[in-house]
Amino acid sequence: MNDVGVAFSRHYESAPGDANADDWLIGRVRARDLQAFEQLYRTYHRQLVRFLLNITHRPTIVEEVLNDTMMAVWDKPESYRGASRLSTWILAIAYRKAMRALRRQDVPLEEGPPTVADDQDSAPDHRIGQERVHQLLLDAMARLSPDHRAVVDLTYFHEAGYREIAEIMDCPVDTVKTRMFHARRHLRRLLAGSPADWL
Repeated sequence: MNDVGVAFSRHYESAPGDANADDWLIGRVRARDLQAFEQLYRTYHRQLVRFLLNITHRPTIVEEVLNDTMMAVWDKPESYRGASRLSTWILAIAYRKAMRALRRQDVPLEEGPPTVADDQDSAPDHRIGQERVHQLLLDAMARLSPDHRAVVDLTYFHEAGYREIAEIMDCPVDTVKTRMFHARRHLRRLLAGSPADWL
């Protein structure tokens, strides 16, 4: 483990959304500490890959968008002013980069929704049930527009509220509410006969 990793692990858990850890890391990134940036990259990598796969459904562009996102973080860390969570700021950058990348693409969508392995330990039966529900939701989300997928993904997989989603998507809260209303309506229709009562 490098010096930053040792210092980081002494004080903080390396998990996305931990305000103290995020403040410490972005402060070090502002000081042009490359090791702190690498730690930030590792901390957010899995969350960003999952988010980008879910909204773009194009695995071929995810790594490029992820790298563009993190380069924006490295190039302009001072543009994060602490008014929101660091994860909100990073997801907003990722969302904008993903939408630009989708507009540039003229290839068809990948077949089916992406699958993201989940390495969390749980009882096998419970895990299988969760995976089935998760896959059903991903299958249905694959048929939504990118904006609707983003709202659902941010709500259910990132536990973001409407105000935070509005900031990430750079739109009014009412627009987020409208998108969520339509996304839920479509998902309920697509998941008819499936365990969709939690949507």
